[in-house]
Amino acid sequence: MAWFLVEIRYVREKLEDVRPRHRKFLSDLAEQGVVALGGPLGDGSGGLSLYQATDEAALNEILEQDPYHLEGVVAERIVREWKPVLGSWLPEQV
Repeated sequence: MAWFLVEIRYVREKLEDVRPRHRKFLSDLAEQGVVALGGPLGDGSGGLSLYQATDEAALNEILEQDPYHLEGVVAERIVREWKPVLGSWLPEQV
């Protein structure tokens, strides 16, 4: 499994109507262990989420089901693979 940091920028006019469905979508993924963290940026221009997926193609399949994507809230999306090496949230390496 790989980690991916996903940053999106919002189309603000569409944001409020879709936000509850987007948060439910992310909450369900968090319960499945796919989303580790997610939330809006402090300035309200977009959001960041940390996902775990087998590869970027699998992640893109997930992202394409997000209500924000489906309903045109995403003005821009940047996906970066991330390789965390330290921190209290990481499982211990064997």
